[in-house]
Amino acid sequence: MSRVQSIERAFRVLTALTDGPVGVTAIAEEARLPKSTVARLLRALETEGAVEQVPRDGRYRLGPRVEDLASGVRPTRSLISIARPHLGDLAAATGEAAGLSVPDGREAHYVDQVDTPNPISVRDWTGTRLPMHAVSSGQVFLAHLAGPTLDEYLATPLERYTPRTLADADSLRDRLRTVALAGYAWAYDEFIDGLSSVAAPVTDETGDVIAAIHVHGPSYRFPAPDRAPEIGGLVVATAARVSHALRG
Repeated sequence: MSRVQSIERAFRVLTALTDGPVGVTAIAEEARLPKSTVARLLRALETEGAVEQVPRDGRYRLGPRVEDLASGVRPTRSLISIARPHLGDLAAATGEAAGLSVPDGREAHYVDQVDTPNPISVRDWTGTRLPMHAVSSGQVFLAHLAGPTLDEYLATPLERYTPRTLADADSLRDRLRTVALAGYAWAYDEFIDGLSSVAAPVTDETGDVIAAIHVHGPSYRFPAPDRAPEIGGLVVATAARVSHALRG
């Protein structure tokens, strides 16, 4: 319990610093803590880079560690809010769930999903992280990696999840060339039997791929016969609109 109490008090100290540099006395008053406790917490937080002392001033402000942590949250939240209405339009146009993912190491992190009223639908994958080589959004990310980075990824053995998983490096390279040329990736039963998906890249102002828009549904109905290119085009167009909105 003492550790939990220390964490709670540390957050009270950090909260007192949100409006700019503050002295120890003012922090103690804002956090409703003894000055000795605040001084001890500030020393510990400073060691972790969560706070720093203003040179020749003596007051404290939030440190670079907090800024680094926050920078990983704000862009994703902004991306979700921008992409969500476009996901809704895409889900309505395709009749299947539409989602948003971002690269996270060797995985695709699913950060949002918009479902459809279809009574038979896929689960909500929001919050999950899936291996890049086995899902369409991950293949989009891999298709746009620099050569040495892709080589490093492929140097690690690829796990096979279904008989259709591309667990061979050469086969996956061939797929990624196709993805780069087409502008979108289809994955049929490659992570789970009975689930198919298609994804296209979202780019920032520099042209770097920072996310992917995808649609997924039960393989027995998705995609409908001869509709794969059309649906791929819809996903590409949606990703382009999200990219444009981000730059705007």
